[in-house]
Amino acid sequence: MSFRIQPTPVARPNRCQLFGPGSRPAIFEKMAASAADVINLDLEDSVAPTDKDSARANIIEAIGDIDWGTKTLSVRINGLDTPYWYRDVVGLLEKAGDRLDQIMIPKVGCGADLYAVDALVTAVERAKGRTKPIKFEVIIESAAGIAHVEEIAAGSPRLEAMSLGAADFAASMGMATTGIGGTQENYYMAREGQKYWSDPWHWAQAAIVAACRTHGVLPVDGPFGDFSDDEGFRAQALRSATLGMVGKWAIHPKQVALANEVFTPSETAVAEAREILDAMEQAKAKGEGATVYKGRLVDIASIKQAEVIVKQSEMIATST
Repeated sequence: MSFRIQPTPVARPNRCQLFGPGSRPAIFEKMAASAADVINLDLEDSVAPTDKDSARANIIEAIGDIDWGTKTLSVRINGLDTPYWYRDVVGLLEKAGDRLDQIMIPKVGCGADLYAVDALVTAVERAKGRTKPIKFEVIIESAAGIAHVEEIAAGSPRLEAMSLGAADFAASMGMATTGIGGTQENYYMAREGQKYWSDPWHWAQAAIVAACRTHGVLPVDGPFGDFSDDEGFRAQALRSATLGMVGKWAIHPKQVALANEVFTPSETAVAEAREILDAMEQAKAKGEGATVYKGRLVDIASIKQAEVIVKQSEMIATST
């Protein structure tokens, strides 16, 4: 272990982030009543340019009027390359109540992007006397974003989460696909006449997880476009969870239950993790640094792995 201890991310449930456009206020109550841990009200891609102002007004009103329970309430602002983003920030912080938890910043390409938003947010907070600091989530969805991912992960003390935006990321990288997440038909290996589909997002996800874990940020998987394909969503989510991501977006209400299922440790996994911790306690009492559990070696590193599962399970249980 490095002399510099790996920081711990914020302890909050983040299994599913449910998105809804700010131009459709009729669905806000349903979003609030959903089982999603995080609500992302959107001002960016799902809102037409002519609807930006009205969508912002809808969201500002809903932040104070709707009971969002214990969910993390987030608003995705427009990109820094647009004329809308500064009005999003100023409008939200000057007019919306303290119930807003987080701003999601899309298409972040470098640490300076975070600095720009942070400076504006800080100025408005001080001017308005806001006592609850707004937190940030960023989306990595460009070649520049993935190239500077560690710089971005360290870019602001407000940063709590980072997501992969597969669609814009694919476009920026020049990837030959129109799919949003999941395996792709032409990304395969062949052996003895059989095709085996690989995961084209794996390397980017791994880079995001490493940068996030280095700097105490929650790594989150982004959207899965085909909401008619439950098994495809589940498979992508399982891969993401295995890599160390804590949750996934839902762009359709039916995906909420799928994300919660995958990113909630099963009773079997939690029971096994507790048994490993017990086995290692017994080994330590005997002065041993390792032991055998169900025919396999477990050691001090196994304790850390098991503790992740148990702590995640306990956090989810206390938040619901």
